Amino acid sequence: MSPDPAGRPAHADTDRDGPPDTATRHFTDHRELLFSVVYTLLGSVADTEDVLQETWLSWAGRNRRTPAPEIANPRAYLVRIAVNHALARRAALAARRETYVGPWLPEPLVAGSDDDVLRSETVSLAMLVVLETLTPLERAVFVLHEVFGYPHTEIAGMLDRSPASVRQLAHRARAHVQARRPRYRAHPRVRREATERFVSAALGGDLQALMEILAPDVTVWIDGGGARQAAGLRPVQGRDKAARMLAGYATRRAGDLDVHYRRVNGDDAAVLFTGDSPYAVMVMDLTPDGDRVRGVYVVTNPDKLGHVRPEEDPVQ
Repeated sequence: MSPDPAGRPAHADTDRDGPPDTATRHFTDHRELLFSVVYTLLGSVADTEDVLQETWLSWAGRNRRTPAPEIANPRAYLVRIAVNHALARRAALAARRETYVGPWLPEPLVAGSDDDVLRSETVSLAMLVVLETLTPLERAVFVLHEVFGYPHTEIAGMLDRSPASVRQLAHRARAHVQARRPRYRAHPRVRREATERFVSAALGGDLQALMEILAPDVTVWIDGGGARQAAGLRPVQGRDKAARMLAGYATRRAGDLDVHYRRVNGDDAAVLFTGDSPYAVMVMDLTPDGDRVRGVYVVTNPDKLGHVRPEEDPVQ
């Protein structure tokens, strides 16, 4: 049994024309939470869906042995199953990325796409990149505690670790993240204006405007997965190199691209289309005051854009 495209188990045990059984209902009720937790651990929609399928199979098997009404906290039990399946999948993901061509970025969640609505708990693309530098256990503890608010004692039970070891993992993870991410963010209106100024300068090939909005230590990541010739094999660091690379790229492609401003992982972003086909998702990470761009994350790998659809009027 596995979730269907709408997120419901396909062949659940039900009365033939009646409501779904208790186990199915619990899984369906908590599916959005499970998706958010697993996606934040993995950064891949496809792998998240696979883990949810594995979670359903484990949950259904558990309920054949112990009926759902006898499980004291189905929500916590489902999260525990999902987290452990996600941790098991991390090893396969690590091996896959060893042969990945160029920089790897998480798969963007674009608000309004047909696949999944944007979850309120979803962290930014920039934060997901930072989370990639944690160990799997550090990431799990950080996500469960800092993003979803689980206490350390409950996380300890999920991960079969002592509360003391979980607190130690949490301390290391928090210090690592805080050293790389600002605690404060500019007002949403300021971030939106800066995003639009950057996109206008980048796609217009305006070198001077790019020099003004890019931070001196800006880094540009382009994840093409080897499928886009323009994607570099390494991140581009520094304002001069980044501005010239972006301006040069614009002169080659900007003329046939339509720009849609959308929310991506909770941030203002630009989604670029050629006709009805997604070409790139461009997310900017701004300085805390919002006046400069310090990180540019561009996903052009077609495998990561299959769920993106044009749903808004393009910018003229």
